[in-house]
Amino acid sequence: MKMLIVTFMSVILSFTGVFATSNGATVPDYAKWGIIAVKETQTKYNVDIVDYKHIGRTSLTANQSREQFKLWVRAKDGREFAVYVNVDFNPSTQQLKNVQFTESDRH
Repeated sequence: MKMLIVTFMSVILSFTGVFATSNGATVPDYAKWGIIAVKETQTKYNVDIVDYKHIGRTSLTANQSREQFKLWVRAKDGREFAVYVNVDFNPSTQQLKNVQFTESDRH
């Protein structure tokens, strides 16, 4: 299952052209937090990730920022739904603070 996560994230990141390449492309700042969002969502909901979208970063305070993601997931019973994931962290130390989930049945 962990290999599936890593493979999925690699495919997603390669489609968006964010892996480091010989032409100088770099990994985006949110990639680390996106991997955490995917892993935590799979752990909490026991689901397969169907799609992944980075919504954006918000600065909450001088010591706390939030990366927001939308994951489209498929439960073992076949039901599909969206999970919005907020990953809060300290931008200076890169320390994870909190992960919050909100479910939605809308695309």
